[in-house]
Amino acid sequence: MSKNILVLTGSPRKGGNTDKLADAFIAGARQAGHTTVIYTTADKSIKGCIDCQTCFKKGTPCSISDDFNEFAPLLEQADMVVFATPMYWFSFPVQLKAVIDKFYSYIISKRPLKIKECSLLVSGGTHDETVFEGIVKSYKLIAQYLNWKDSGIIIVPGLHDKDDILKTDGLKRAETLGKNIL
Repeated sequence: MSKNILVLTGSPRKGGNTDKLADAFIAGARQAGHTTVIYTTADKSIKGCIDCQTCFKKGTPCSISDDFNEFAPLLEQADMVVFATPMYWFSFPVQLKAVIDKFYSYIISKRPLKIKECSLLVSGGTHDETVFEGIVKSYKLIAQYLNWKDSGIIIVPGLHDKDDILKTDGLKRAETLGKNIL
């Protein structure tokens, strides 16, 4: 069964390791017959949630006029969300975190999403994979809270320069994950 997969990228560096990781996943998912949409959060202007609790009351998911309202239809159409991101200070970069925070609009307004699963593709400069525990734990808590099934986590450590991922098996692992989405 074909799925609509929304890939959220969090890196402000165009064409870098995270973008390549997302592209590899997308290639695998498309080979498996899935539809994919990529949303580059770093290109957007999305303000943080201010907990005004007026979600959907003015005709848009968020009462703050920003790019989240153009993003929301993509979220509503998705069966799966993939977070493709660099790790910044043990967590998600602010560009992606602002989008995640505004998922709240669907909770506060009691508007269920059809998303049932998610994956995390994360890269970072450190070689110590234990440093990724913060972002992985945050991701797992998001999945648990939203009742989404974790379909896989790929961590690619030791990436500093733009093409460092080409020296790893990260792209192959991301493509395989995409191919194996049922």
